[in-house]
Amino acid sequence: MSKVKWGILGTANIADKMTIPGMKEAENCGLYAIAGRSIDKANSFKEKFGFEKAYGSYEELLQDGEVQAVYIPLPNNLHKQWVIEALKAGKHVLCEKPLGLNADEVREMFRTAEECGRYLMEAYAYLHNPYVESLKKVISSDTIGEVDYVSTAFITQGYKEDIRLYKELGGGAVYDLGCYCTTMILTLIDSDPEFVKASSEFSDKGVDLMTSGIIRFKNGARADFSVGMVLGEDTGDRFDRLYIHGSKGSVKSYVEYNQEGGISYVIFTKDGLNKDSIFVPNNYTLETEQMGRCILNGEKPLVTSEFSIKNTLLMDQILKEAGY
Repeated sequence: MSKVKWGILGTANIADKMTIPGMKEAENCGLYAIAGRSIDKANSFKEKFGFEKAYGSYEELLQDGEVQAVYIPLPNNLHKQWVIEALKAGKHVLCEKPLGLNADEVREMFRTAEECGRYLMEAYAYLHNPYVESLKKVISSDTIGEVDYVSTAFITQGYKEDIRLYKELGGGAVYDLGCYCTTMILTLIDSDPEFVKASSEFSDKGVDLMTSGIIRFKNGARADFSVGMVLGEDTGDRFDRLYIHGSKGSVKSYVEYNQEGGISYVIFTKDGLNKDSIFVPNNYTLETEQMGRCILNGEKPLVTSEFSIKNTLLMDQILKEAGY
């Protein structure tokens, strides 16, 4: 099988703990180069994961003509700069969520991708897993009828010190966690938002520690969400919830966003209840393989530019309503 030569632009924790281990399992992925803010850090990743090359700056990696695609796990405020630089260097780009801090940034990045003739995909690994596809099939099969309400939550630990706590870095619960809830809601409700209300608790540094909101869609469906970094400091605790109500039944799930392995959720209908069980492989492996098929075979990105822009517009509304 042909393999894409990947370069990783940064040594962030998500790259170390989640994405790179998932990429190693992807059949069409070649871990070629790693770049850090220091050559020592890059070399430690090279030794740990088996990269062929290590660079002490992002610019050096982008100048390597062997690199076909880059993954960007940098802080949110740096996404636009390095996505555009990577695209202009002729690389395909997979960039961590949220792709941009507002819809104008996201539109500019996708315009650049089109001008450069390169793929750009926002990295929502969980959207690639069979669990989400299974939920969509429950809806499309009319098992629970027409969806009129979705409720979801993603609550994690608080942090004593973290990039998520700084506004200048694009921190806060909506940017870090709310994007999961909004993308799930937009995946399950096939309509455009027409009404958004949200409220936040802010830290002394100006980021939202907890945000809740409600959304009404043009087709009459409604949704609500809650996100927060509040379950004790550095505890590792989290809470995830998803509820989908339709005209004929409902779905209740406590599957964690990005969970893998054996998972299940319950479908309630007038005929009783049904527990659906699924095995979910590593989401980051699935994401990498899908991006690889785009590059090698011309497949359409699962997370499209249209979807990313629509989601960012919704997040813009939420942040504006909340006073971010």
